[in-house]
Amino acid sequence: MARRSVVVERVYDHPGDEQAFRVFVDRLWPRGLRKDAFHHDDWAKDLAPSTGLRKWYSHDASQFTEFRDRYLAELDGPDARAALARLDTLADGRSIVLLTATRDVEHSGAAVLAERMRGAR
Repeated sequence: MARRSVVVERVYDHPGDEQAFRVFVDRLWPRGLRKDAFHHDDWAKDLAPSTGLRKWYSHDASQFTEFRDRYLAELDGPDARAALARLDTLADGRSIVLLTATRDVEHSGAAVLAERMRGAR
């Protein structure tokens, strides 16, 4: 994946960079939000943490380090690599905004995914 700007935003916040490729990266659609309620170009639920990992983590920040390690291992799998390559193609050189409904963005799957997409490990 080419190096580019990757940022994380909440779906409930006013959009930042409108020129960026905006992709929703949660596995579940946010409650009470219509699909036309926020600007997004794609929904990459296949890049979200697996259901088992998501339920195990349950957004418990004290478990974040273990969650991060497990999620990065999932992102190293062939399906995730293919999904990342697909996003790279769809973004077509634009910066990427990862959208999540999570309240604690810093301790979210979207933050880990952004880290992975920026090439940091």
